[in-house]
Amino acid sequence: MKRLLVVVDMQKDFIDGSLGSKEAAAIVSQVQKKIQEYIALGQEVVFTLDTHFDDYLDTQEGKRLPVIHCVKGTEGWGLCKELEGFEGKRFEKGTFGSVECGNYVAEGGYDRVELVGLCTDICVISNAMVIKAMAPETEVAVDARCCAGVTPESHRTALEAMKMCQVEVLGS
Repeated sequence: MKRLLVVVDMQKDFIDGSLGSKEAAAIVSQVQKKIQEYIALGQEVVFTLDTHFDDYLDTQEGKRLPVIHCVKGTEGWGLCKELEGFEGKRFEKGTFGSVECGNYVAEGGYDRVELVGLCTDICVISNAMVIKAMAPETEVAVDARCCAGVTPESHRTALEAMKMCQVEVLGS
């Protein structure tokens, strides 16, 4: 079975930076273990990176969430230190879901894709939906133990929404 792990936006700004939270910090070791499991099984791991620029506050997202974060080249844009050393393709994305990652899955012939990371209720769900749309016969799963949302309530709501869209939710 050809499997892929998509690690969504495990960046410093979302963990202990401008948009960090205790819930995000709490999943770092679980995500690290999940990556190690995939590597040990000889399976592929890829990463998405929320990527903004100096004009962020002038964008639609910036006007609705006026907190500068994940500006390319800054410390906050990088993966958290616990994940920095892992190999894997990086998909820079200027919006919640990565079409480039979706294309990669669709063209890669994966049997199963699992997503972990931040934030469950914004970028994890968006990337799960992009993958479902672009690779409808690929099994898609999300490990709830390796995700955190903006709030615990919005995390749970996103997991329920993904279940309704035929995304398997693990560990909930």
